[in-house]
Amino acid sequence: MAEQESAARYWVWGHDRIAYGPVELPGLIAWVKEGRVESGHWVFAEADAKWIRAGEIPELKMFLEMQPAEADTTSIAPHAALKPENLRRIKLFAEMGPAQLESLVKYMDVVRVKKFATVFAKGDKGDAMYFVLEGEVRARTLIDGKETTLFTMGPGDSFGEIALLIHGDRSSDVVANEDSVLLRLPSAAFERIVREAPALATPFLLALARVITSRSLALGREYEKSIRSARVLAQLRF
Repeated sequence: MAEQESAARYWVWGHDRIAYGPVELPGLIAWVKEGRVESGHWVFAEADAKWIRAGEIPELKMFLEMQPAEADTTSIAPHAALKPENLRRIKLFAEMGPAQLESLVKYMDVVRVKKFATVFAKGDKGDAMYFVLEGEVRARTLIDGKETTLFTMGPGDSFGEIALLIHGDRSSDVVANEDSVLLRLPSAAFERIVREAPALATPFLLALARVITSRSLALGREYEKSIRSARVLAQLRF
């Protein structure tokens, strides 16, 4: 009898940004039982030649459900400890007056994120915008199995703003490069601002439009540079 085809093999993308493997399904299940692989881990299935979340692999679901509750690497607190002057660190609020900042504070949450923790993952429902108060985070995506950093954000920067306007899915992962403190503006709170405080909504929307426009222009310039580089390489080949 002919030998059976080799079993499917998998690679696991670790928190240290290294791919571990290859490992066959029994070994992958063992890693789940040991707590080395959790639902949010990216797994490369050689048979399908693509990366998927561990929680999306049918053979792993039962074992993932048996894992103890994962220790939360983020904590969200209401705005009680947040002061209006804290918002002065955020570029988007730079031109707002003291009274506007004092009004804005009550709509915010404070989010503390541990190093390497995921703020949100690609495909998650967009339900909030974030501002970096302390620390540093990066937006990343996986291309051909390798991580590509789209941009890095430090104190004063903001991200996830499209979620306030369009409740679509996140287009990339955002991960903390170090312990960070973020401000979170839920989309529901933004809608309350529009209803309850039009005088606050107007300067906020104007600043938001500037941020989105600036980022779009920057992405456009990067795209042009990549096209030029691709053309130069194509010419060199001939």
